[in-house]
Amino acid sequence: MSGLLRRLALISALAGCACACLVALLTVASIAGRSLWSRPIPGDVELSQFGIALCIALCLPWCQLQRANIIVDFFTQKMAPRPRGLLDAVGALLLALMVGLLAWRTMVGALSVREAGEATMILDLPMWISYAALGPGLALTALIALAQVLPHLRGEPAA
Repeated sequence: MSGLLRRLALISALAGCACACLVALLTVASIAGRSLWSRPIPGDVELSQFGIALCIALCLPWCQLQRANIIVDFFTQKMAPRPRGLLDAVGALLLALMVGLLAWRTMVGALSVREAGEATMILDLPMWISYAALGPGLALTALIALAQVLPHLRGEPAA
């Protein structure tokens, strides 16, 4: 696996973890504000939804790199390495195509939402930013899955 892809995946995962921590702090602060002063943080649900979606998109590349996605290997665990590698290669290729399609359509959606001028209900934040922020993590996941296809075919470790 390319050292560059590995570094990008790690940076992405760390950013995703930071995002999840910020959402957790936001949630605690909002609940405390609601309990103590009857004043939650305005737009906390909007920010939490965006933050967790971003966290997931940013952690996907590292998850794919580590082969930590859910794999149903009940039928393949006793297969010979060669046919199992072929199935893993097909799976990685299909994942690369699917996540690449998601990245592309997410970016197209971001442009469409930007043109429409849509904004969140409470904070009036531009919605296109939340769509656009998901694209890089999805695209990196697609690149990593694509880079794993050949090693799977050769029977080499893909991570």
